[in-house]
Amino acid sequence: MTGLPPSARGTAPGHPKPQTPVFWRVNSRRAARTQAAARRWGSRGRSPLALLFFALFFPIAALAQPTPAAPIEALNTALENAEKTGSLPFRQRYDALAPVVDHAFNLSQILQTIVGLRWAQIPPDQQAKLLAVFRAFTISSYAANFSTDAGNSFRVLPETRSVGADVVVESEIVPKQGDDPIRMDYVMRNGTAGWQAVDVLQLGTISQAAVQRSDFRALLNDGGAPKLIESLQQKVDTLSGNTIKP
Repeated sequence: MTGLPPSARGTAPGHPKPQTPVFWRVNSRRAARTQAAARRWGSRGRSPLALLFFALFFPIAALAQPTPAAPIEALNTALENAEKTGSLPFRQRYDALAPVVDHAFNLSQILQTIVGLRWAQIPPDQQAKLLAVFRAFTISSYAANFSTDAGNSFRVLPETRSVGADVVVESEIVPKQGDDPIRMDYVMRNGTAGWQAVDVLQLGTISQAAVQRSDFRALLNDGGAPKLIESLQQKVDTLSGNTIKP
C-alpha cells in the first residue's frame, strides 16, 4: 500500500539526491547514544562480554517499544486478510482474528464502561460469562462483516490526537471503487498489556461504546446479566451460523 522509500526510487538527472529516511537518521542517533552509554558503562569496570551484551541488546529493546498505532496496524492487516479468505469456514476465520482482536482491544474495560456502575453488582461467574460472550460477539462481528474481498484497503493515518491520557489513532477503510474513505478511529489506552483500544469512533466521532450502552443497559434492566448474555449469544449464533459457543 505504500511506495518505495525515497532512497530506493533512484535519482533523476538534475534532481537533488534523496534525503536519508528519517527512520535511519533516528537509528543513527540512537546508535550514537548507545555507544556513549556503553562507554560510560564500560568505564565502571564492566567486563568486555557484558559490554558487548549491552551494546547488542539495548538498541533492540529501544526499537521494540510499541506505539499506540501498532495494534491497529495489525488489526487492519488481519481485516484485509479476513476479506481475502471469506470462502474459508467461519470457525477458521474466527480463530485467525481472535488473537489480533485480543491484542488490539481491552475488551474487559470496554464491557465495564458499557455496563457502568452495575458491573460491580454482577456476580463474578456471570461477569466471566458475560465477558466471554462479549468477546465472541466482537470477534464474530469482524469475521462476518469482513468476509467479502471487495478490494478495500485499510490504513492508519499519521495524525493522532490526545484525549487526556488516551491517544486517538485515526484509521480509514478505503474502498476500491474510489468512494470516499470511511473513518474508523480508535481510542487507545496504555495499560499492563500495552496500548489497547477502549473505544471505537465510527466516522471519527460516534462512540461505539455509547451506542451499545443503551442497548446493553435496557437488557440489564429487563432481566439482569443472564438476559444480556442470552441476547449476545443469540447474536453470535446468527453471525457464526451456530459455530461459536464461548
